[in-house]
Amino acid sequence: MQLSKLFSATLALLGCLWLTGTGCSGKTIQYPEDHERYLRIDKAVESLRKAYVEKDASGLSSLMVPMDATDRLQQEAESDFESFNDIAMDFRVERIMIDDDNIDVYVHWSGLWKKDPEDPGMRHRGHSRLQWVGTKSILLVGVQGDVPFGAKGRQALTSQSPVPGKK
Repeated sequence: MQLSKLFSATLALLGCLWLTGTGCSGKTIQYPEDHERYLRIDKAVESLRKAYVEKDASGLSSLMVPMDATDRLQQEAESDFESFNDIAMDFRVERIMIDDDNIDVYVHWSGLWKKDPEDPGMRHRGHSRLQWVGTKSILLVGVQGDVPFGAKGRQALTSQSPVPGKK
């Protein structure tokens, strides 16, 4: 009697597990074009980070629409490439907002810039809105907020001696 109850309970548990497994085994993407676009956006953000960290000026340039704002970003990045031996940067995407061809990607970033291997480095972090355009090809048109590029300029601002106050 006891053995048949145990067998029935085990059989019922295995049946529930089988139903759960077969019911959730295949998930179809409801909006495949939107999903592909989000993947392209994510890839563009990662390519931007990677090009900066690897000091790839041409790779960085290929991700940007040529205009005054992006030219300035490119110059700041290239200044960092010349000033720092090692650059480490992390992006954490907070949200993505899409309005037709316009894409806003809000990221938290943190970076470490070192002039040489013995240098403890300079750490900065911030929150930026990366402005992109496109559907098939995703390109950067601007950055608002704390710009992750231009650490050399931030270093110059933080290393200035304070102005003595009047007595």
